[in-house]
Amino acid sequence: MGLKVRGGKRLPGEEIEKVLIRGTNWIGDVVMTLPAVASVRKTWPGARIFVLAKPWVAEIYRLSPDVDEVIPFAEPGRHTGVMGKWRLARELRGHGFDCTIILQNAIEAAILARLAGIPIRAGYNSDGRGLLLTHSVRRTRTIRQIHQIDYYLEMVRALGCKPAGRDVRLWPGKDYDGLAGQLFTRFGIDGDRPLVGIAPGAAYGPAKKWFPERFAAVADHLIEDAGAQGLLFGSAGDRESTAEVGKNARHPLIDIAGKTNLKEAIALIARCRIFVSNDSGLMHVAGALGIPTIAIFGSTNPVTTSPVGEKSVVIHHDVDCSPCLKPVCPTDFRCMDLIGVEEVYTAARKLMESR
Repeated sequence: MGLKVRGGKRLPGEEIEKVLIRGTNWIGDVVMTLPAVASVRKTWPGARIFVLAKPWVAEIYRLSPDVDEVIPFAEPGRHTGVMGKWRLARELRGHGFDCTIILQNAIEAAILARLAGIPIRAGYNSDGRGLLLTHSVRRTRTIRQIHQIDYYLEMVRALGCKPAGRDVRLWPGKDYDGLAGQLFTRFGIDGDRPLVGIAPGAAYGPAKKWFPERFAAVADHLIEDAGAQGLLFGSAGDRESTAEVGKNARHPLIDIAGKTNLKEAIALIARCRIFVSNDSGLMHVAGALGIPTIAIFGSTNPVTTSPVGEKSVVIHHDVDCSPCLKPVCPTDFRCMDLIGVEEVYTAARKLMESR
């Protein structure tokens, strides 16, 4: 794709012993960075690889076999504000990192790496930070239009990292089995019934959200057909969406939005027979867990952010104004209105039957 590193330099090889990867801040983005992390691991198999990540996404990096340790970026918390960043920079300096690969696009990440005294600082030249990096990769218009997995892979490839494929799979350990059992008891989930996961919320704005009454209708059909139990997933910010779905459903749904942390949500998603979701972080988690996933896309672009996993099906209708990437639809919301209950239900049933 014609990516170039400033000065034509590539990252050095065997002398790299400790690597810091600056992770991304959103759940879905983190999932899509994992092949790039695997590429870093393949390049330096003997190095210690650390990831600096916000607490709400750290669990995903902990599930990666390519990561040795996750360093929490406590913001809000001890790393908030100017003094907090100085504190974090001092903490990072104490690790003695040889190299940092900055997956996050913000200039703050490059400033922090410079303050931490990390001698090799590599990443895209986004956000005006090129001069802060020792190895700066040009971010072209073309690279911004491909799938996010390939976006991160192309950056580490340009830096000289070895290819490791683009597959993403999360493998929760045995502790997740015990945790799932505890959560079944806590929320009154019947372990003998198939579990249907519904994620009707989405960050960024309502333009990414399919209609709650249609989510409810799909849940009802699946419950009636398969004797399933419905579980509503989401963050505290999704409670309004999950409540609307529950109100419109004929069968009771267990609403856990805002009642779990990420590890707990992963433990429950891993037990689902099917997962039906808007374009969201949990959609990417379900795909990476190998759970049959129906991904509903309206304002966003499935070319760049479709879920990973062979058992993922994207439902999207091309209209003149989509993908608009706007938080609120300025017209008639036709991209979502064209997606009917029967279409989503039929796709979900086929996935459940093929599993």
